[in-house]
Amino acid sequence: MEYSPLLLSQALSIGARETVPLLVAVAIGMGVYVLYTIFTARDARAERRLDKFSKMSTGEGGGESSNAERLQILLQKAAPALAKPLTPQSEEEQSELRLKLMSAGWRGENAPSTYLGIKFGCLLVGLLIALTVIVPTYGMTSNGLMYGLLVAGVSFYLPGIFVWLRIKSRKTQIFCGLPDALDLMVVCVEAGLGLDAAMRKVAEEMARSFPIISEEFSICNFQLQMGRPRREVLHDLGLRTGVDDMKSLAAILIQADRFGSSIGTALRVQSDSMRTRRKQLAEEKAAKTAVQLIFPLVLFIFPAIFIVLVGPAALQIMDNYLTMKTE
Repeated sequence: MEYSPLLLSQALSIGARETVPLLVAVAIGMGVYVLYTIFTARDARAERRLDKFSKMSTGEGGGESSNAERLQILLQKAAPALAKPLTPQSEEEQSELRLKLMSAGWRGENAPSTYLGIKFGCLLVGLLIALTVIVPTYGMTSNGLMYGLLVAGVSFYLPGIFVWLRIKSRKTQIFCGLPDALDLMVVCVEAGLGLDAAMRKVAEEMARSFPIISEEFSICNFQLQMGRPRREVLHDLGLRTGVDDMKSLAAILIQADRFGSSIGTALRVQSDSMRTRRKQLAEEKAAKTAVQLIFPLVLFIFPAIFIVLVGPAALQIMDNYLTMKTE
């Protein structure tokens, strides 16, 4: 049985169109899995080695590393080569990138190279999808090139969007939990504890309710134990989180430590001002609700009401018109 070239090309195009959603779903799933595997593993390489040695010393058995750890190690090895085309040349851009990743919660030494490597890898995956799926489906036309560039661009900016969402989430959690942390710190300071002990107590007590604040204060306690000056530690705390309230808190604590003023009073004033600001933001959002409800009312509710009210009259007018026309 012979097939004409036209029928063969149509069959291939139909088969390619049917496989496009499946391939796109598989590529998106693989990308999400890779991002989740990398960004949820917060332990540094030294911590993993310490865990391994502790398991060996306790007799639990090191065992073989899981697939996630193997994938992470493989990406860490391949990240410097992939990140080389996107690595910033100036020190200012490198510091901005490192600060951005620190605000997102990734403070490892290889975090910038890993992030840039993932970004370049996503670009390659997007280009691969464009060349293997979109271009054979639509051909070398303007639509095919446009869709291919769109897929490559979305794949390239996907890690940046993920980092931005994580930074926003962390800032929101720090902003919501900081007044409670300050209240607990005020109680600890007024009970006779020093600032370092109060921060350690806050990190222990808020590990479940606000783990991000507990993590930041734990880092500060660790740096203080290592011998860093308190002024530098508090300054890095405000700079690392990127929250304005945390920066103002660090400035107040630095000023109180320099001039010897009461830390408890400064913390209480800062806590009251932060609660007032949070209350004002809640009232502002409540005031905007009435304006924001206009759009769903107009788009979804008003057409239904219009159909219910005007529909019977419109049908009656149409019936009368048809009867008059027939007569």
